[in-house]
Amino acid sequence: MKHPLILASSSPFRQSLLQKFNLPFDTFSPDIDESALECETPTELVKRLSELKASAANKHFNKGLAIGSDQVAVFNNQILGKPHNKQNAVKQLNLFSGNTVTFLTGLCVYDIVTGTKKTCVEPFDVTFKILSDVQISAYCDAEQPYNCAGSFKSEGLGICLFEKLSGDDPNSLIGLPLIKLSQLLTEFGIDVLTAQNKF
Repeated sequence: MKHPLILASSSPFRQSLLQKFNLPFDTFSPDIDESALECETPTELVKRLSELKASAANKHFNKGLAIGSDQVAVFNNQILGKPHNKQNAVKQLNLFSGNTVTFLTGLCVYDIVTGTKKTCVEPFDVTFKILSDVQISAYCDAEQPYNCAGSFKSEGLGICLFEKLSGDDPNSLIGLPLIKLSQLLTEFGIDVLTAQNKF
């Protein structure tokens, strides 16, 4: 293939999504500070972090297209990241119960050789059912979604938390908007459909 693909993520969820393209890729774990800057909007944050993750490939590879992605949940204009433990996950899910939450996923494709990058931010709205404390606790115990923005895994039992989903690409909710990624790769000269037999 003209450009090797590199996924700037150690997330098994993002890796399994990228495997849907049926193209070979390498992975690495970008070691970046994911803290928000003062006065940074949620859109600016995920855009910046996806670009930082992709450009971190410079430290590990000398050529290829690096794919960086970052996601936050936004509720009442507040950025909500990964809960990291059950207590925070329960708090988030109680907050979301009966409400609509917007998930923003930043996506960046970065050409290591030329330094060219293309970035977009994909929104996705999730309306949660009205959830009881017992349901929330049981869900957290069952799936332990503590490393997931929003405290759920939509590809698993987390789908039962929702009343409605609204967005262009359900894959963005898992952390990698494949429709947009396919479009960005095309801009770099990789047509995912016709690249199948070129490796």
